[in-house]
Amino acid sequence: MQTYKKNNNIHKTYASLPTEQINKNTFNIDRIPLRKVLLKLNEEDAKVPKAIKKVINEIEKAAIIVSKTFILNKTTFFIGAGTSGRLGILEASELPPTFGVKPKQFQAIMCGGPKAVFKAKEGAEDIYKDGYRIIQKKGKEKDTLIAIAASGITPYVRGAIDAALKKKMNVIFITANYKEKLSPPALTIAVNVGPEPINGSTRMKSGTATKLILNMITTSAMIISGKVYHNWMIDLKPTNKKLINRAQRVFCQITGLKLNEAENYLKKTKYNLKTAIVMAVKKVDKKKAEILIKKHKGFLKDIIG
Repeated sequence: MQTYKKNNNIHKTYASLPTEQINKNTFNIDRIPLRKVLLKLNEEDAKVPKAIKKVINEIEKAAIIVSKTFILNKTTFFIGAGTSGRLGILEASELPPTFGVKPKQFQAIMCGGPKAVFKAKEGAEDIYKDGYRIIQKKGKEKDTLIAIAASGITPYVRGAIDAALKKKMNVIFITANYKEKLSPPALTIAVNVGPEPINGSTRMKSGTATKLILNMITTSAMIISGKVYHNWMIDLKPTNKKLINRAQRVFCQITGLKLNEAENYLKKTKYNLKTAIVMAVKKVDKKKAEILIKKHKGFLKDIIG
């Protein structure tokens, strides 16, 4: 187990964090015209994708872990405090409608509880034992924990990591502190985006980097898990008019059939897009379509080419 050790010289610890350094490029940002302020911010944001490209190898490993967790019907947890926690919530909440996954397979844990999503709960992130206890309670062996901490030293998040390792969960640690790397078996994705435009405001470049990395991990994990055909989300859940329209449109684009035929097939499958497509292309009934999908582990390319 990788034990988190509290640093008693807290002032020195925080002062040395990469996310707390002074950005020389924006040092005069309060005394330049608005347009130049925006250009400065844009210049800083443009550094983020370049920094992420340097950790593609780690992101690839993370995607494989998440895919395996999903295929085993285990749970991937996102945990963080402040901006990091909110980004985890965003990721977990958008995966079910986009890829048709079960909500229980992707869960977000916000430091400070649900109320902290909308209003910061000061001090909650400093309690190591709270992070430890929540994962000790919820996590199981072979589940995955995606722990997010821009600073890399958030006690609540480090507590969660220690609990996850003790329970033999997979651990993916996303941080903007390139100096703070965990030992194996934990996987660290430490992206160096440089100092924030506004000193210490990790909702900016660090938050942007975190969002992009999370998107890359989960999207690529779903692609290699059979949830995408070409670049269509063929397991989407049509829960509103926009998504119903998208399901109909994708059906027509893949099968070459008309809208009224799309509606007919989709109604037969209770708007299960993948099953409807297999029925139409392979000219089989719903039961046979489902057997084919199960046989090919959900990969539509292996069924219809």
